[in-house]
Amino acid sequence: MGPEVAGRGDLEGPKVELTGYVARNREAWTRSNAAYTDARAAADWADAEIRWGMCNALEADVQVLPDVRGKEIVELGCGTGYFGARLKRAGARRVVGVDITPAQLATAQRMNEEFGLGLEFVEANAEETGLPDESSDLAVSEYGASIWCDPYRWIPEAARLLRRGGELVFLRNSTLAMLCATEDEKTSATLQRPQRGLHRLDWADDGTSEFHLGHGDWVRLLRGSGFDILDLVEVYAGPRTPDHTYYSFSREWAERWPWEEIWRARKR
Repeated sequence: MGPEVAGRGDLEGPKVELTGYVARNREAWTRSNAAYTDARAAADWADAEIRWGMCNALEADVQVLPDVRGKEIVELGCGTGYFGARLKRAGARRVVGVDITPAQLATAQRMNEEFGLGLEFVEANAEETGLPDESSDLAVSEYGASIWCDPYRWIPEAARLLRRGGELVFLRNSTLAMLCATEDEKTSATLQRPQRGLHRLDWADDGTSEFHLGHGDWVRLLRGSGFDILDLVEVYAGPRTPDHTYYSFSREWAERWPWEEIWRARKR
């Protein structure tokens, strides 16, 4: 099945090959959309304040984004599109959301019509978007491609999409959190797996696959893809962090160690 495009009709993505982890993750997010993300979408879109991840870190505090005013932005793994909506409200000229899951994109487009923000969406794998070379000033991913796509594919794709001097900002679980995650994705105070060879983690409880690397591998991958690394912000649970019921999350753990991290890089 070819990609379905919501928003501008001139956006086209390549045919999506639904095999392996791509198919499993798409199926999982179809279920998740029915279970909770669709129900949360209106509240997420109504919230104009830019905040990051499950720790709910305010952009005003972490200050990891460049000035988005007048910028063309691509969000890789946009889900229901709330993060891109906040960037559009902050002054972005154009926001294109890319996602693999039709159910998520249907929710995103419904919200887009309701709030009238003029985002654009394309159904495609963020590892191979089909969007034009050097078409964006900023690429972002907040728990989208940043954990659900193979970094050895989506990072070079982000570099291809960015203009020279464009920036990539993405949030993921910290490497330490993944090294301490048990098989049911709960966090432990002890290491559960080696860091050597860390790449794809297949979770038995829901059949999904996530991708995580050690910091040295991230540095080499980003630099090898043409990026200069500008910042790495480690995010801990704070006073604004909610008690999550939709994800295995230990507030006590995340108050002691970084649960999430935000990377910022610039294309040379």
